[in-house]
Amino acid sequence: MVRKQFIRQYIYVYAAVCPSTGEVFSLIMPCCNIEAMSEFIVEISDYYKDYKVVMFMDKAGWHTSKELIKKDNIRILHLPPYSPELNPAEHLWDHIRENYFKNEMTVSIEQLETKLEKVLLQVESDNATIKSLTNFKWLFF
Repeated sequence: MVRKQFIRQYIYVYAAVCPSTGEVFSLIMPCCNIEAMSEFIVEISDYYKDYKVVMFMDKAGWHTSKELIKKDNIRILHLPPYSPELNPAEHLWDHIRENYFKNEMTVSIEQLETKLEKVLLQVESDNATIKSLTNFKWLFF
């Protein structure tokens, strides 16, 4: 007999990629809601304060809410429904799942978060791979 226990706990990664440079900006958050998305926008706006940032997002409720904090240096463009393949960041998630979390279990949410931190640091330092995954020809006419 094999014993098992299912515990449902969640952590969330918010990330943005720059397809032309391969840069990744990410935050690990305890929830997925308008407040967390607003915090992500504030953090990325501050980090890239000398840049104009265009962010592609789907139309999830926390991406489209009127309560979402707006920043002058960030322009949000919403993708058509049911088109995750058009969002460069979605290819980052595929890469992380396929290369770092394949057939793996963690015993605690803390262990998962620790591994996620290490993975994100590794991914953030591999600009060439991120460019190859996200730099679509149609992005830069």
